Amino acid sequence: MTNIILLGPPGAGKGTQARLLEQERGMVQLSTGDMLREAKDSGTEMGKKVAEVMARGQLVTDEIVIGLIEEKLASGDGKGFIFDGFPRTLPQADALGKLLARTGQKLDAVIEMQVDDEALVQRITARSTCGSCGEVYNDITKPIPADGKCEKCGGTEFKRRADDNEDSLKQRLMEYYKKTSPLIGYYYAQGDLFGVDGLGEIEDVAAQIAAVLDQQVK
Repeated sequence: MTNIILLGPPGAGKGTQARLLEQERGMVQLSTGDMLREAKDSGTEMGKKVAEVMARGQLVTDEIVIGLIEEKLASGDGKGFIFDGFPRTLPQADALGKLLARTGQKLDAVIEMQVDDEALVQRITARSTCGSCGEVYNDITKPIPADGKCEKCGGTEFKRRADDNEDSLKQRLMEYYKKTSPLIGYYYAQGDLFGVDGLGEIEDVAAQIAAVLDQQVK
């Protein structure tokens, strides 16, 4: 069982690398947003709590998110978990550590996808997604196929996010670093932090992550 956290600003490629780890290592990505949407529609007791909080327009508490993660850990799905979007704060990091210890598991690595902000802005403002399946394309590194069809599903509708513009991205990056800097120090102090070049080619980034996991998971 391998458990890792992927840290990185918006557009660093966490989702892409998580999908590759799912395919190649049988791990399961735990995205906070996906878990909340799934719980809201599940009809379970925890799901009802999530639905009530979201219906009131309030933020879901750390306690609820940890409860959802605990359910996933107990499910026995996959060969480990990729935490994406959680933890975001030091209290959440502490809570996750206690949960893993309580369930007899551990955190094998925290992988920080390091980027150059200006290069990241250039990359994100050039990206678009397939309107049918969500496959990500980029004018520079992965252009939409010449026939205008998504290589994954054959869809022909592509869209760009409204907030994928320079001003919005710089604000999102500022928010990310403000919240995440303490986590980087926290996990560095524990000896769990490893950095990879998040702006490399997808295959190169995947190889760097694989090297970390092969070193840490004996």
